[in-house]
Amino acid sequence: MSNSRKIGFGIGAVVVVGILAWMFTAPYLSNEGLGRTPGIIIGGALTEPPADFTPLNDQYSGPLMMKQAGFPPLVIYLSWVGAPGGVITATRPDGGYWAQRVRDRGGDGLLRIGDQTYEMTATEVLGSERLPMMAQWAAKAGRTLDEPLYPGSELLRDWEVFFWTPRS
Repeated sequence: MSNSRKIGFGIGAVVVVGILAWMFTAPYLSNEGLGRTPGIIIGGALTEPPADFTPLNDQYSGPLMMKQAGFPPLVIYLSWVGAPGGVITATRPDGGYWAQRVRDRGGDGLLRIGDQTYEMTATEVLGSERLPMMAQWAAKAGRTLDEPLYPGSELLRDWEVFFWTPRS
């Protein structure tokens, strides 16, 4: 084998190892703790989505995990509330990464709640239609629409809302 071929293989191996190391070890810390982690695998058992996600609110209090296809592969942690027919998620109206990623990629993704993973599609809810959904999300967070989630954030009534429904 020639030296240039050996060098090419060496460089290729370093690049592959570097990408794999990044995907599995480089978390992103958001304003409120761990916001997303690199990852190819979201985990959980792929499960048929229920018709009503409301019972999950009492079973799982922490964030859900969301993953969309594409590069870079990321698992993003989101606050949520289960509702009849889907899952409500929300984010600050600051051009945040995950919301733009959902808009750019058509909304299809995987949501993991507990040990179950569901194939879902996100739809952004706009205008006054988002306020009743945001009120549910705010109630789960122990707030009203006229309060910020934490000091320095916008009032919850101004947040962006996404409704996730089972992918058909």
